[in-house]
Amino acid sequence: MSDRVAIVGIGMTSFGKFLDRSVRNLSEEAVQIALEDAGIDAGRVDRVYFGNAAAGLVTGQEMVRAQAALRFTGLMGKPMINTENACATGSTAFHLAWQCVEAGQADVVLVVGAEKLTHVDKAVSFGAFGSAVDLEEKQLEHVGSGSGSIFMDIYAERTRRYMEATGTTSADIAQVVVKSRRAASLNPFAQFRKPTTVEEVLAARMISNPLTLPMCSSIGDGAAAIVLCSSRIAAQLTGARPVWVATSALVSGSADPTGPNATARAAKVAYESASIDPREIHVVEVHDASAPGELINCETLQLCAPGEAVQLLRSGATDLGGKISINPSGGLLSRGHPIGATGTAQIFELVQQLRGEAGERQRKSAKVGLAQNSGGQVGGDSAAAVVTILTT
Repeated sequence: MSDRVAIVGIGMTSFGKFLDRSVRNLSEEAVQIALEDAGIDAGRVDRVYFGNAAAGLVTGQEMVRAQAALRFTGLMGKPMINTENACATGSTAFHLAWQCVEAGQADVVLVVGAEKLTHVDKAVSFGAFGSAVDLEEKQLEHVGSGSGSIFMDIYAERTRRYMEATGTTSADIAQVVVKSRRAASLNPFAQFRKPTTVEEVLAARMISNPLTLPMCSSIGDGAAAIVLCSSRIAAQLTGARPVWVATSALVSGSADPTGPNATARAAKVAYESASIDPREIHVVEVHDASAPGELINCETLQLCAPGEAVQLLRSGATDLGGKISINPSGGLLSRGHPIGATGTAQIFELVQQLRGEAGERQRKSAKVGLAQNSGGQVGGDSAAAVVTILTT
């Protein structure tokens, strides 16, 4: 029997480059805040889903990542499920936790997304990102051409095609960064909080044409935790401010390169499952690993017609307080992109928005929020994509 699933607790660390912090240290902070926000202790948790994508490559911790990270939180002895799914890792952990509670398998489930990407040797960090492709698949000639990032080369090629098809300019893409930094300047958890200008973004070092450095998400560390529970438990929690999970859809990359991509297919499942039209969405967190990703995903999610995302950007409709506020957290570009924590950080922001607790980032009267997170690449499509819809 299915049950409505509530989010009753959220916790998050600051995102940034913290050479002196570990996955354990970051996870402990996020978990403590989330449990306090929910008004429960670790003993009330029935199960844990732990998302981490790169520890095996960056720190060497494999196989028991959750158990190692959470051993001093009071959660040991609980069922712990380790989740890894490229940049969609945290969203995948959340998806599994939602399914668990909805199916009545557990009343209270904790989701943790945590990542430690900074390393004294940057090649280690870039290597971790670069492993999220099919290593037996031959990449296009320009990929790995010297940018230092396989994915930025992939995104750059995609951006050039998008610009040619839509008339989007480099200045438009720079404006996405300006919007992102402005939002992040109001987000105490964000990695990059200094406002910038279109001119500064365009003048920055070129990473992979046409993407300059500020147009690319950075290496970073952080953790975010979410407490999910059944409606019955939510009703029992004193002072609970529940936000409800309308649905969560997870898909993998398609074998058919001519069909809809992973994000489009996940969005279709989510909209149909939740009986929600894209025009009903008020606030959105999308996977903007590079700045044009915000525009491309805006169209893929049917928040506007194909080719019209740049008009929405120019009009201010996707800015803070806009009709469709996109990435009010600052997104991956500015809040930061510690791979395993990104999906849970998106949920954290949406919960704040739907609770009306986002301060100067608040989208007024937000009632419906959507998070889109994708990761890896196989055969020209994202290896995984998750679309989650939350409501008040």
